[in-house]
Amino acid sequence: MEQTVKGKITKGVGGLYSVRILSDGPLPEGSVISCRARGAFRHEGVTPLPGDTVTLLYEKGEKAAGLVIDGIEERKNALIRPPVSNLDILFITMACAAPTPILTTVDKLIAIAEFNHIEPVIVITKSELNPDYAKELHDLYSLCGFSCFSVSAVTGEGIDALDRFISETLVGKTAAFAGASGIGKSTLMNRLFPHLSLSTSDISRKIERGRHTTRQVELFPLSDDIECGYIADTPGFSMLDFARFDFFDKEDLPTTMREFLPYIGKCRYTKCSHTKEEGCAILEAVRAGKIPPSRHASYTELYDVLKQKKKWN
Repeated sequence: MEQTVKGKITKGVGGLYSVRILSDGPLPEGSVISCRARGAFRHEGVTPLPGDTVTLLYEKGEKAAGLVIDGIEERKNALIRPPVSNLDILFITMACAAPTPILTTVDKLIAIAEFNHIEPVIVITKSELNPDYAKELHDLYSLCGFSCFSVSAVTGEGIDALDRFISETLVGKTAAFAGASGIGKSTLMNRLFPHLSLSTSDISRKIERGRHTTRQVELFPLSDDIECGYIADTPGFSMLDFARFDFFDKEDLPTTMREFLPYIGKCRYTKCSHTKEEGCAILEAVRAGKIPPSRHASYTELYDVLKQKKKWN
């Protein structure tokens, strides 16, 4: 007799998924099994993702070998890069030095998170290398309304504050750390979660980039409790391509910049692009110091890319 059990995908590699059992069945709650998904998903164009809550089908009396992913619960959201679903919080991580952050790339990831109703939290690593620039970045993103943390995995600066935030905020939620290769993301996560033992590698001094030490998204439960939160390590990225990945259109872009929101609808022209028009309320806010110039520069660059994107009927 066929029965079902609920689980959460914590990792997927080559069509084989690690699933944490969330309800009674052939295996104890909290145990992790490896299984495959029904072939019907391929025909439907659906790929199970880490973060998905799934239904596992099994014949009564069978053990783990008899379990197969039979259904996926409706997702809150799903990202292409990093490939993960049902995120509540995205810890967007950048180093203040070695490598120097590319703020447009950071702002692209923030925009994608905002569009998907994921709360961005800004984490600035390696603060011991350039304390002044770390503070500048902290002040910049705090001005925009984000929770920000400046930390050093070497000295321990800021780690306690970030750890408290995680303990107080992530109960019952799923969060991911994402950032460019070599910024110390895995080192930071090892400091926050010593039991994870994530792999790390040194940065090439020549090109100031780290090797991709994280090969796939993996979710880690924060406790043994079934209702606990999850944290994910995600593959590093060096570029997010808006033209290739169809995230959203240029009309959606202003609402992904949260510091723009108080000024939208207050421009002289109804169809203001907020890039160079006279009487633009957002440009006036930039000049008044209420919006950081770097954020508006990122907006303009993203707008120009999205403007070239073809719409398919």
